[in-house]
Amino acid sequence: MRKTYNGNPDRHAARPAARRLSAAAAIGVVLSALWSGAAMAGWRDKVAADLASAVTASSVPVGSVWGSMGTGTPLVKAVVVSNSTDPEMTELRAAVLALGGSVYARYYAVSALSVLLPLDKVATVADRADVTSVSPNRLTNRTVSLLEQTTGTVSGSPLPRAYRGTGYTGYDGTGVGIAVLDSGVSLGHWSMLNPAGNRRRVLNSVNTQVAGDGLATTGPLALRTWSVGVDLSSSMAPGSIGRSAYEININNQLGLRQDPYGHGTHVASIAAGRASYRTGMESSGVAPGAWVYDVKVLDRNGQGQLADALAGIDWVLYHAKEYNIRVLNMSLAANSTETFVTDPLCRAVRAATAAGITVVVAGGNFGKNASGVESFGTISSPGNDPTVITVGAANGKASVARADDVVNGFSSRGPTRGSFVDTLGVRRIDNLLKPDLVAPGNRVLGAAATLGTTLDALAANNPPLVDGLGGTAQPNNQALKYLSGTSVAAPVVSGAVALMLHANPGLTPPLIKAILQYSAQPMAGASLVQQGAGLLNVEGAVALARLMRTDLASAIAAGSIAPGSAMLATGKALPASLQSTLNGVATPWGQVVLAGGSHLLSGSALMTQYQPIYDPRLWWVRGTARRTTVSYWPATVGVAANTFVKSVAEVPVSAQALVTRGVVLADLLAGSSSWSGRTGAFLPTATLSSWLIGGSGITMAEGITMA
Repeated sequence: MRKTYNGNPDRHAARPAARRLSAAAAIGVVLSALWSGAAMAGWRDKVAADLASAVTASSVPVGSVWGSMGTGTPLVKAVVVSNSTDPEMTELRAAVLALGGSVYARYYAVSALSVLLPLDKVATVADRADVTSVSPNRLTNRTVSLLEQTTGTVSGSPLPRAYRGTGYTGYDGTGVGIAVLDSGVSLGHWSMLNPAGNRRRVLNSVNTQVAGDGLATTGPLALRTWSVGVDLSSSMAPGSIGRSAYEININNQLGLRQDPYGHGTHVASIAAGRASYRTGMESSGVAPGAWVYDVKVLDRNGQGQLADALAGIDWVLYHAKEYNIRVLNMSLAANSTETFVTDPLCRAVRAATAAGITVVVAGGNFGKNASGVESFGTISSPGNDPTVITVGAANGKASVARADDVVNGFSSRGPTRGSFVDTLGVRRIDNLLKPDLVAPGNRVLGAAATLGTTLDALAANNPPLVDGLGGTAQPNNQALKYLSGTSVAAPVVSGAVALMLHANPGLTPPLIKAILQYSAQPMAGASLVQQGAGLLNVEGAVALARLMRTDLASAIAAGSIAPGSAMLATGKALPASLQSTLNGVATPWGQVVLAGGSHLLSGSALMTQYQPIYDPRLWWVRGTARRTTVSYWPATVGVAANTFVKSVAEVPVSAQALVTRGVVLADLLAGSSSWSGRTGAFLPTATLSSWLIGGSGITMAEGITMA
């Protein structure tokens, strides 16, 4: 689509004033490039490309963690997603066993099974009417205070703090649970203690790697069990023998060392660590009052399986209401070839979002190829899902000033490149705008996991990470290290979300994402697919959160709030000047929100009037909208109703209001995507923001409705 106004090509020097657009015209604009979610046909169309290639070749890739030649027919570990109305998937489980396979686990975050199958039976399973997709059990990997000042955590009246001992004022995430899906969290590290130093804030620690095919061993991935003819899935009803046995099996609180690799401890400390236990080494996290839940899904080498991550998300989803887990941090990634619609990891995080959990994901560290050339389309799974907050990494140049900050070269760029084959046999690319925003991710100081005088594997094997911090001779449970990557940028945002929820527990995950984007600061020169909406501004995000009604989440869940209704609390109003003062410098809010997969929205109505896209159960990408329903176990003796998740279902939406009138549509300002012309997805976010702040864009007269 060419950028034109009144028939004339626009010029950067002069932008038209905001215009109004009828509903019919608005729909024509936003749905000009339709994404199709049409049903797929044939076994190949249901099987991920890498697994389908193995089936066709009758051999598994050399070195694949999900394939084994065994002693006869090649075997593969896979995740089978089902559309069965039976939550137990009884018939599908029986079919897998009858075909010479095994069932390792059954999930409810996504209706799926972790299975072992003969390679030559994959097509047979995929051909079943109750199977939606089959994915290989891919490898997942970690994606490898100055922080408080650079993010605006200590700026402005809501957040005046320096976390020293028990002296503290302002929001700190108290009462908010952050689940960290990673390599574990060192329970005894001083960073994870409360201000008085007498109580740990890691309230639970589980290891889902010992479930499913990891039940028989805790060794390397290559030693995972490959036993056929077994069904290890069991009922997970609250209070059942199966549930109790499962919780005992995955309990990791009494383990000698929760995090031998050291990635998860560092991530948790950035999100919620307290510091000042070592003189001159300020390493405070963003929300040092939040509770932490350790969900170990990566091993001592920083690796895991898709099945481990799905089991971890299941555990978080199941316990979310019980423990008030409101934030899920995933500083890990899988290299997926699938569209987000069928990708099991994406489906699982959508379920978590629908349940009211804000999912924050590292975008990946693949911004440059082996030759050092910038690479676009490198966002990993589940960062390619539209419902999560996908975070890129910024380099703060080791100073509190933000004007010189840039996007790190390693930070993965959008758009997303998952794909599917439509009913005409044509491969379609998702092409979603990602990342959503960026946060500090260059040499971020945080906790190192220790056991006695032994540092974690990351620090021990990479001495530069502990240079200037005491090297390998650091105090037990007080050790620090530096890490860089989107892995450490994500927990910065997770901590910011905890602060927002401390200020206002009534926010929903999509509203939180919109607030973070609206208040972000676009960095000069970086495009929409490099930085998304811009650099995290904690002060601005918390300031907006404090203006909102505190009953929004409950009203949305009950359906008692109408599109366009006031979101601001009684007596509250947006400030006349939409900016923050960070380290003494006025920092305008970018006022750019990415929505609907590839659309750009702005305007005060986004922050003052309820938009249906803030319902966490709804997701929208171009011409498709779907609604996720989360069902809970009924009340029984000792079990409260609507507490523990039983199943999750996702259905298409045929008629749905998405965005109300008064919202500014900015698609035409960005224009069609051209890398050489730096337009569309490659338009610098700061340029788009300046146009919108100056009054450009199309103010919709009737909004956007899916019809």
